[in-house]
Amino acid sequence: MAPTKRPDADRLPISQRIDQRMQNPKRRQMNPTDWAIKGELFLNCSCTVFCPCVVSLGKHEPTEGDCKAWMAIAIDEGHYEGESLAGLNVGLMVYIPGRMAEGGWQVAAYVDERASGKAYNGILRIFSGQAGGTTGLFTMLVSDIISAEREKVEIVREGTKRGLYVGRKIQGEIEMIEGASPDHPVMISNSKYWMGPDIIAARGTKSKVRDFGHVWDFGGKSAEICPIDWSGSAGGK
Repeated sequence: MAPTKRPDADRLPISQRIDQRMQNPKRRQMNPTDWAIKGELFLNCSCTVFCPCVVSLGKHEPTEGDCKAWMAIAIDEGHYEGESLAGLNVGLMVYIPGRMAEGGWQVAAYVDERASGKAYNGILRIFSGQAGGTTGLFTMLVSDIISAEREKVEIVREGTKRGLYVGRKIQGEIEMIEGASPDHPVMISNSKYWMGPDIIAARGTKSKVRDFGHVWDFGGKSAEICPIDWSGSAGGK
């Protein structure tokens, strides 16, 4: 079941929400902007084996028919129209009703409380696709931004382990799957996947999402880790 809006959500005022400039949030338009993000994205989803979206480029159905997931984005370097994004973290709660490439995504965004006003707005425009560039396809894939909130978003990256912590809402931990050589985890390289060409296979360990009236448990389920190098240009798409 898809996440539903809750009347008592501790969201930002509507004036600060991601779609407040758009009459219809399901029809966001790109306004290409200068931005860049380098860092790492990792996620844990409801697929029972390694996510088929990676090799099928989103054309294969999730193993359970739909996809529930949390995502973490650690921004090591980056900017939005000259405003630094370096060191900020972002968490996402995502529901996809079928094949990833067919859209219909519902997304809740948890943005690092340390972000300045401009950085906050920039991050939301990037992850809604409105800023164009690498994430521009989100204007077509994401049908509903159900919430955008400032939160304490903690990301841990230690060796083969990764963790995302957003209060009690997301407490996610994953670990890379060991490969034949202990120095190299199982991974897919040279892919055309939207996140990046190199995806490390991982598995959820202790992983729960509790928000919008739902409790999702992804322990033992598919996870992935991907270095990211994304950007957009005011003169591009």
